Amino acid sequence: MIELCRRQMSFAEGLIAEAVDELWEQWMREVDEVLADAQLLAIVYEALAQRWPKSRTRGRKGTPAEVVLRLLLLKHIRNWSYAVLEREVRANLVYRQFTRVGAEKVPDAKTLGKLGIALGPQIIEQIHQRVVAIAQEKKIVAGRRMRVDTTVVETNIHYPTDSTLLGDGCGCSRAR
Repeated sequence: MIELCRRQMSFAEGLIAEAVDELWEQWMREVDEVLADAQLLAIVYEALAQRWPKSRTRGRKGTPAEVVLRLLLLKHIRNWSYAVLEREVRANLVYRQFTRVGAEKVPDAKTLGKLGIALGPQIIEQIHQRVVAIAQEKKIVAGRRMRVDTTVVETNIHYPTDSTLLGDGCGCSRAR
């Protein structure tokens, strides 16, 4: 069964949240505001609900859409594997608060991988479009221009033959 968000925090979770609140990095505070968007959560919720015919109403409770979005975002920002993401969130109270995992069990790496696949490139594209729209609404970006770095670096290129590939691999050089 899919949920949009986790239930209300327990008293102990509230105390922990208060204790680690000042430890959040600045980017986490800014991203936290953006990720509170209802349309953004709805995109993820709908994608997770499409995994199985009755995902919305039957089965055991799955990872809430809000938690999935935040976990995958943290993975992307930190450039972690799913295994590292699981380990870091399990061990760090700040990451637990940011991802809204709280005192609940952190999904294992295999589950996180399946959730990432469930979203897929089309959903990620929708999420990106919504984030850009939010940035435009908040006047963070105008959205009229995009700057791309197209730096070109010169290199020696030769037609790959078996002998030249072997030479490249062993560091040998021979006259060409």
